[in-house]
Amino acid sequence: MVATVRCVYHRTSESSKIRVKYPERIPVIVQKAPKSQVPDIDKRKFLIPADITVAQFMWIIRKRIQLPAEKAIFLFVGKVLPQSSATMGHIYQEHRDADGFLYVAYSGENTFGATPL
Repeated sequence: MVATVRCVYHRTSESSKIRVKYPERIPVIVQKAPKSQVPDIDKRKFLIPADITVAQFMWIIRKRIQLPAEKAIFLFVGKVLPQSSATMGHIYQEHRDADGFLYVAYSGENTFGATPL
């Protein structure tokens, strides 16, 4: 329990420092959805402009995992499939975690049975 509190404190402190230093950027942690068949990502932490869309961020993820254009990819925030035209800034304001990071999962299939926002 103490280690968990320390980890949350560390992540909250880290995200606060990032937001002060880069107010126009969003701290995002990306992870592959459980049981997904798509490749693992080589980088989990991103600092992205608030004004890019979900579709643009999806393109960044596709490039990082080297996913061919003919393969589908889905991004999830919690168990929600955000609209591709929404800005990441809007998604951050609505769904950021208590530690200040936005957690995004990716998958090659709609694994959570998610509904669009």
